[in-house]
Order: sequence, then structure tokens, then C-alpha cells
Amino acid sequence: MNADWLGLAGKAAVVTGGGGGIGRAVALALAGAGARVAILDRDGPQAAETVRLVRERDGTALALACDVTDPDAVTDAARRSRDAVGACDVLVNNAALLRPGPLRSLELAEWNALLSVNLTGYFLCSQAFGAQMLEAAGGSIVHVASIAASHAQAFSGAYSAGKAGVVMLSRQIAVEWGPSGVRSNVVSPGLVMTPMSRGFYEAPGILERRGAVVPSRRIGRPDDMADAVAFLASPRAGYVNGEEILVDGGFGRSLMSLIPRPGFEGADEGPDVREAGSES
Repeated sequence: MNADWLGLAGKAAVVTGGGGGIGRAVALALAGAGARVAILDRDGPQAAETVRLVRERDGTALALACDVTDPDAVTDAARRSRDAVGACDVLVNNAALLRPGPLRSLELAEWNALLSVNLTGYFLCSQAFGAQMLEAAGGSIVHVASIAASHAQAFSGAYSAGKAGVVMLSRQIAVEWGPSGVRSNVVSPGLVMTPMSRGFYEAPGILERRGAVVPSRRIGRPDDMADAVAFLASPRAGYVNGEEILVDGGFGRSLMSLIPRPGFEGADEGPDVREAGSES
């Protein structure tokens, strides 16, 4: 097989929130495919650690401490990235927050704080790095959203609203910038073990209970997300634009399997309970 099957060798890629979790896995995947990667994270030391891991694998990377909610910081990062690794060919919007909060009592400041990172930050980075793509008449933006964009995640403040906004932002970019050669797509993770979600799995039995409701019978890994991101970022997905790929082991498609249906559950045998005009 062609060693550069993805066609990413020599491309300049930018990954936000690249200091850990899915962002780090994406940075390693893109660098492993031959891209030069600028890693943005508000935690500078964590971004530097990702760079160390990339270079350990003989890749090329740059760490940039950046708050994606600050327009001036994003503009400066775009300039510094261009100077160091070249004009942006691939942008992966990944930086995100998760904060608990019931809507009934959620403070406006909490709502705005989450949206500023999870949605506005994606917009600001798309503008700043997308300008380089538009100038070059080509590029790919991949936004990391969540299955929570389509399935309301209760008591999580603005999280679902923000992720739903990311999906629509991506579609609008695809429509507006597609004629100029810039593609925009979404990867929506399901249940994934990351530093942001690790606390959920510390309670006894949670890992097993969560895995049991996923058709693939396991919790996702950051590498699972990175593989999908790398594909969408690459010329191999050159005619994929404005789409969303669920990377969730089938979890988002398993609603009907939660309904008790005697006689239709696995290998169990039972009476024929079908009714005319209904299969549910």
C-alpha cells in the first residue's frame, strides 16, 4: 500500500485542544501520516508534551499556548503557525469543555463560558485558519462535536446546544466555502474514555454498564476518533463535504434495542407477538 495513502505528507495541520485526549490522538495520527502539526492548547505544558510524543515518533510539531475564545490570541496563533509549519491545509477544531448544570438554575455566565469554547472558539479558529485555506483555494476543516449534538445530554448546561451549533456551523462553512475548495465536516464521538470523561468511569461497574449498551460492546478510545478525523482531513475524503460521521460503536442507532420485545431478543425463543401494521 502507498505509504502516503492519506495524502497528508507535507501538509500543515492545526489541532486545537491538542494537549490531551482526542486532540493528542489526532495530532499523533496526522503527524504519523506525514503532516506538520501545530498543536494549540491553553495548557502550554500539555501541548509541549504532545509535541514531545510527536517528535519521539520522528514527526514534526509545534506547541502554541492559545485560548481559542480570545480573537487576538487565535489570530496570533494563526500567524505563528503559518511561519513555523506553513499555511494551514487542515484544521481540527477539538478544544472543548464539559460542565454540569441543570438548565433551570444555570447561570448565564456558565452558559456563556461553555459556548465561548465549544462553539465560538470553533468559529474563531475556522475564520483565522480558514482564511489561509481560502487564499490557497483548498483545505479541510474537521470539527469534533458529539452524539450529544443530536441526543440531548441532560444536566450538562450548554453542552448539547453548543455541539449542535458546531454541526450547523460546519454545514454553513461547507456551503459558503465549498466553491473555494474548502471542505468542512464533523466527527461526533460517542462514549469515549478521555481525561475529560475519565471521572465517569471511576465509580464501580460504570465501565461495564456503559460498554454493555454499545453494540460494539466497548468504550471508544481517542485513537478511534483520530482515525476518522484523519480520513476526513485527507484528500481521500475529497468529495465529502458538510457531513457528520458518528464514531460511537453503534450507540446512537440502538434506541429500538432498549425496548423489551419478547420473542425478538437475541436467540431467545417466544411466541409470535407481531401485530398487523407494527414491528415495534
